Amino acid sequence: MITIKVPCSSANIGPGFDVIGLALSIWLELRVEIESKASDVPLNCVITYEGEGADEVPLVADSNLITRTALYVLRCHGQRAFPAETRVHIINPIPLGRGLGSSGAAVVAGVVLGNEVGKLGLTKARMLDYCLMIERHPDNVAAALYGGFVGTYLNDLSKADSERKEIPLSEVLPEPAGGVDTGKAPPEPPIGIGHYMKFPWAKEIKAIAIIPHFEVATAEARGVLPKLYSRADVVFNLQRIALLPSALGRSPPDAEQIYLAMQDKVHQPYRSGLIPGLPEILQSVTPKSHPGLCGICLSGAGPTILALATENFDGIAKVILEMFAKKDIKCEWKLLEPAEAGMTVTYS
Repeated sequence: MITIKVPCSSANIGPGFDVIGLALSIWLELRVEIESKASDVPLNCVITYEGEGADEVPLVADSNLITRTALYVLRCHGQRAFPAETRVHIINPIPLGRGLGSSGAAVVAGVVLGNEVGKLGLTKARMLDYCLMIERHPDNVAAALYGGFVGTYLNDLSKADSERKEIPLSEVLPEPAGGVDTGKAPPEPPIGIGHYMKFPWAKEIKAIAIIPHFEVATAEARGVLPKLYSRADVVFNLQRIALLPSALGRSPPDAEQIYLAMQDKVHQPYRSGLIPGLPEILQSVTPKSHPGLCGICLSGAGPTILALATENFDGIAKVILEMFAKKDIKCEWKLLEPAEAGMTVTYS
């Protein structure tokens, strides 16, 4: 039995749009067994699933995001299918489409799955390259892979010497998803697509995740963003992101400094139309009005709200739940901690 665990993640963290990520303690888990016997199952892979999205997640190896990602990694190394017979049981408590990195966790899990069953021996740095060929948000996947509080960037893949590569679906998936399987190896990712740095995190700070009962598609959330920003708004975010990692790593935390450093003018104002009550929540829930609060922001593309706090967790959550309730939005909340270890693999 191989057990792969990958944490969820919160991206952006206020001004850190597409830059900063935080791994949090909700874990996607894969339990994998390989039986040495002939199989008539397509691609030698049987998938079972429990948890969030159980009614909508496909259980076919070339359609499920986790196993499809693993298949890409295997085919880059000359293995056209899973070892016979591979059984993958997926346990997923990460809400889908809520801004908690469910797709990033799935991609990381898929790359690790391919590495393990294919006995490829990839380093974490190389696995990050494979993740970024599929999920171009380094803040989510680097946090999920390495754990903790991270800053990230992508290399400029538009340059001639490092041309952006895409994965032809026909070389990974059979019909109808990708057309005729060519039998060719898919393009391998360039080395060092993206990079990360792990920042310190003050031990006193926990994360309150307020999770509304509706989804916001990442494509939709990106679609409302402008193509051009004013110099003033860009400078506003740069000033704050320069201070935020230091502020969140300092113990004891300075709540007022963290709150001010988590302000944003690049993505949150434009997404307020997708999340009723967002502006009121971000403006009215402050360290002065709610002792214990350090900062508050949209988690990823939303609709989850992330409130960083040192105490009064129930009280802060209750206020935000009540504000959403006034908009007829039901929510749940979870008290989470940074997942410092990131992805883990164990054997039994």
